[in-house]
Amino acid sequence: MPIKTLHIPTADGRADAFAAFPDHGGRHPGVLMYADGFGIRPVLREMALELARHGYYVLVPHYFYRHGPAPLIDLPEHIGEEVRASVMPRLMSLIGTHTDERILSDADAFLGFLTTRPEVEAGPVAVTGYCIGGLLAMRTAAAHPDQVAAVAGFHGPVVAGGSDSLHRFLSRITAQVHLGHAETDLTPAALVELNQALDAAGVEYTSEIYPGTVHGFTMSDTDAFDPTGAKRHWDRLLALLDSTLVTG
Repeated sequence: MPIKTLHIPTADGRADAFAAFPDHGGRHPGVLMYADGFGIRPVLREMALELARHGYYVLVPHYFYRHGPAPLIDLPEHIGEEVRASVMPRLMSLIGTHTDERILSDADAFLGFLTTRPEVEAGPVAVTGYCIGGLLAMRTAAAHPDQVAAVAGFHGPVVAGGSDSLHRFLSRITAQVHLGHAETDLTPAALVELNQALDAAGVEYTSEIYPGTVHGFTMSDTDAFDPTGAKRHWDRLLALLDSTLVTG
């Protein structure tokens, strides 16, 4: 499966990115994948390649590009708790600068770039994300209901703000949604509240807590990785994409 290094023109410069796609030619449904806060690294390439093996063109942008090209934070091959503790202040500083204005401006640029690739099939695309990337995926789907047919978020926040802002945000989503929450990120009571908001907004969705998981459970280069949770994530994500996008 080919991986191509790319640069995406944006309103504030150029975002470095990569794409993974099938090697048999032709055009393929597009998927925009937002990394977790640790950013682009080998595990994200592996995950993008996995989707490409199922027939998708997967674009993974470096959304903190305003601070420099990836990687912004030097990470070891395995991210343990000590590493996480040492890099979190830097990471939270980056997240703090990533305003709604930047999120929406970048979403325009990333989707515009993805949908004009010669390898990407015309028609709707999907967006998926991890950790803060889950929030970016949901924001992108809400801002582009005419382009995004499916959106998935894993072990990440959905939206900031109170119930009124949550309803206004969710009501703009027309995509089919899957949210996979870690046990440590969302209580059962909070899940009920979130799902009630999704119901009230008329969103077609599945939203569930993955048993026995902690934040970051999909990432095989961290202590948080949970093989059972990761498999459930792949099963849910592939089923969502297969039901909304047609692979060639």
